[in-house]
Amino acid sequence: MASSVTDISSKRISLRSSARYLNRELSWLDFNLRVLETAASKKVPLLERVRFLSISASNLDEFYMVRVAGLAGQVMEGVTDRTKDGLTPSQQLEAIRDKVRSLLDSQYECEKELFSLCKKAGIKIVTPESLDRAGTKWLSEWFSKKLFPVLTPLAIDPAHPFPFIQNGSLVCAVQLGRAEDGKRMKGLILLPSQVERFIRVPGKKKTLFVPIEKVIEHNMKSLFPGFEVEDSGIFQVARDSLLEIDEDAEDLVETFETALKLRRGGSVIRVDVNVDMPDAIVDFIMEKLEARDAHFFRIKGMLGLESVKQIILDERSDLLYKRMNIRYPERVREFGGDVIASIQQKDFVVHHPYESFDVVVEFLKQAAADPAVVAIKQTLYRTSEDSPIVKRLIEAAEAGKSVTAMVELKARFDEEANIRWAHDLEDAGVQVVYGFIDLKTHAKVSLVVRREGSDIRTYAHFGTGNYHPVNAKIYTDLSYFTADEALGRDAAKLFNYMTGYATPKKMEKIFFSPVTLRPKILELIRDEIDHAKAGRPAVIWAKMNALVDSKIINALYAASSSGVRIELFVRGICCLRPGVQGLSENIRVKSIVGRFLEHSRVVCFGAGEGLPSDGCKVFISSADWMPRNLDRRVESLVPIENPTVKKQLVEQVMVANLNDVASSWEMRSDGSFRKLKRDADSFSAHKYFMTNPSLSGRGKALAESRPVMPAEFVQE
Repeated sequence: MASSVTDISSKRISLRSSARYLNRELSWLDFNLRVLETAASKKVPLLERVRFLSISASNLDEFYMVRVAGLAGQVMEGVTDRTKDGLTPSQQLEAIRDKVRSLLDSQYECEKELFSLCKKAGIKIVTPESLDRAGTKWLSEWFSKKLFPVLTPLAIDPAHPFPFIQNGSLVCAVQLGRAEDGKRMKGLILLPSQVERFIRVPGKKKTLFVPIEKVIEHNMKSLFPGFEVEDSGIFQVARDSLLEIDEDAEDLVETFETALKLRRGGSVIRVDVNVDMPDAIVDFIMEKLEARDAHFFRIKGMLGLESVKQIILDERSDLLYKRMNIRYPERVREFGGDVIASIQQKDFVVHHPYESFDVVVEFLKQAAADPAVVAIKQTLYRTSEDSPIVKRLIEAAEAGKSVTAMVELKARFDEEANIRWAHDLEDAGVQVVYGFIDLKTHAKVSLVVRREGSDIRTYAHFGTGNYHPVNAKIYTDLSYFTADEALGRDAAKLFNYMTGYATPKKMEKIFFSPVTLRPKILELIRDEIDHAKAGRPAVIWAKMNALVDSKIINALYAASSSGVRIELFVRGICCLRPGVQGLSENIRVKSIVGRFLEHSRVVCFGAGEGLPSDGCKVFISSADWMPRNLDRRVESLVPIENPTVKKQLVEQVMVANLNDVASSWEMRSDGSFRKLKRDADSFSAHKYFMTNPSLSGRGKALAESRPVMPAEFVQE
């Protein structure tokens, strides 16, 4: 699965050349290849490898529904504008097609290996024909009782036109013939999304799964009685899932509800068929789908690989990661579970998923029940189906608190859930605000206003991740709790901006997009350049999911050329070229892909003292360094000034990322990544955090056992 490598580190690239940027879409595909390589790693437990394979397929599906759909729309509109790296939309689509074809081949090789290993481990994916008598009888009864009533076989002829195929649908296509009268016709059977893809057949010795399409193929005669199947195949479609919102809409919720209905009928942008589907059926499908311009792939293995996660069995703990003991901050325990009292004593950070998201929920639960609390304000971008956060806000409103919920309707693929939550909140008396039509509200902020004697005190939570308890178990994120008065005032101003378009004239500590966040980052980079020119230590460490913004990339190039040492931890897209002589020789880029999904955003500046140091400047953020985050979203950049919290973020979080070998890839100047050489003793940031308490939340009882990075791993 290795990419071809062209060493351009010794070549000169002009600061005016488009070659200084890498293409965003191709960089994302490289990230998904790293996910797939993790699925291929023998150091990862077998069923976790299956999970990574599923994730790589799901990622690719969403990439087509959003990113490729956008490019296809530009081509249809005749757009020929070039990206910063010099490609037109049509050129990008062609490059994507070539890279995806290679990625799908790698997916197949990985799938083949994993299914073989699963078979050896007692988990087999089989066909109905291979079952013994008992299994055949069970599957036949299951088909008759549970699947047959759900299926709708569709004949395609002038009286029965080709049906609408929903986004993501898997479909059996057949060519049928009847001997008695010579009648021939084509037929379709849509695989029902409400039924599991892999049917588990009872068995004592081995775990057997039969894919639902194999069950349908086996029972085709009962679906089209009197006909013989002459040819058949499986196909899947991906549709454009972008939403078009009228910026002059009078009712945003109603507009979104209408747009969501229209999205289901988006144009076809990708069609996958099994590798041996006859050309006649392929031509028929492509014509009826009006998909001649769509990306078309013949798939060697199984279509719809995202659903392969269904064979991951909790009972096979021997094939899964060992369960992690999720800690609850000792600081909060020392105060009898009183989160607000813990914040009163001192700021602290909760590091998810190693430390429990329950602290965030408890913060709001206690605020809802506290008679001294007069107001709660909360942003909601994504949350779970059975959201404890929403429940706490409803409890607070019912208890007579003034509760404001900033609900973002434009959270991709969560729009319907957010509309539903918004209605529930409004019914309970919560003041629901939907923010801006032209901006997404992506900042993660909770605000609790409490009456204490004759004073009013504000407690705030700033997060790098969504208020989503399920994601909090697999995403690495930071929850910062503070009673800092200036941060509280700034948070209140930020809510006023989101709810009333009241742009703050001045913030005391927080920077926010689309107004001050990028300018502040650029200012801090310039400061490091000044330190380098003056002969002082000049260092930048930054951790994020994506680096795309050309203004920040150019500033980092200028900093590198001035001697600033820059360490970037970019999980996904990176459009910057590291290690190019005269341009970026002082920049290193790493990507960590492992057991947990790296999601926290942290940025550190040496401020003339280097890193790590007591005088450095540290921020957490909700924003990646992308134009959409900096220009088209409401995001926050929050300074960390408490010494213990700062030390935790710099000396624990960032140093651990620096030292990680076990799950790290290093980026080359051509945009490809090489996996760092690792062995059983290689340092793992994920393992380190699973076994070491956080500095700021460890409590007095653990004060003497402060976690220290092993000396042999500390970055000099």
